[in-house]
Amino acid sequence: MNFMQLLQSLDNLLYEVMSWLVFFPITLWRTVSRPLQMMEYADSELKDRPERQYEDTLSPPLFLLLALLVSHSIGLAFGEGVNPIVASKTGLAAYIDSDGKLLLLRLVFFSIVPLMLAAALLIGLRQPVTRERLKPPFYAQCYPAGAFALALGTSVLLMHDGPDRAKLVGGAMLVVTLAAYFSVQVAWFRRYLKRGLLVATGYAAVALVGGMTFSIVFGLLFT
Repeated sequence: MNFMQLLQSLDNLLYEVMSWLVFFPITLWRTVSRPLQMMEYADSELKDRPERQYEDTLSPPLFLLLALLVSHSIGLAFGEGVNPIVASKTGLAAYIDSDGKLLLLRLVFFSIVPLMLAAALLIGLRQPVTRERLKPPFYAQCYPAGAFALALGTSVLLMHDGPDRAKLVGGAMLVVTLAAYFSVQVAWFRRYLKRGLLVATGYAAVALVGGMTFSIVFGLLFT
C-alpha cells in the first residue's frame, strides 16, 4: 500500500467513524419509537446488495456495539471506577485487563439474548436453525438489544451511584426498560409466528429467561 492509498483509507475511516455521530442517535430514536418497524427494516436490508445496506442507519451489530460503548463511557464519566472484572486477576478474568476487552466481553453478553430469541423464532416457525436462516432474526434483535443495553446501563448506574432520588428514578427506569423490552418481544413473536398472545408470551419468556440464564452463567466464569 503506497502513501496515497493509506491516506484514502484513513479518509474513508475518518468519515465512517464521524458519521456514527449522526446515525447513532437516528438509529436509537427509530428503535425506541418504532421497534417492530426497525426489526422488519433490519431483515429487509439484508436482501439488498452489501453496498446498499443500512444507508440511513447503523447496521444492527454496530448499533449494539456503539450502544454498549456509550453506556460504558457514561459509567466512566460519572466515576463508575475500575470494573471488578478488569480489577480481578483470577480465572478467566485475568484475560480481561482493559476497557477494550471488557467492552468486547459485554458485547458477547448482550448478544446471547438476541441469539436465543432468533433461534426460538426459527424453532417456532419449524424451520431448521442454520447460519443463513439465523442471521436475519439475529440482526433484527440487535436493534432493541442495543436500546435495552443503553437503558439498562443507565438505570443501574443511577441505582448504584446516584443520590436517593436518582436511585428511585433508576429503579423506575429499570422496571420500564424490562417491561418495554419484554413487550416488544411478545409483539415480535406474535407477528412472525402468527399465533395468539399466550403462545407468543410463552416463546418470549422462555427465550429471554434462557438467554439471560446463559449470560449469567457465562458471566460467572469471569468473577
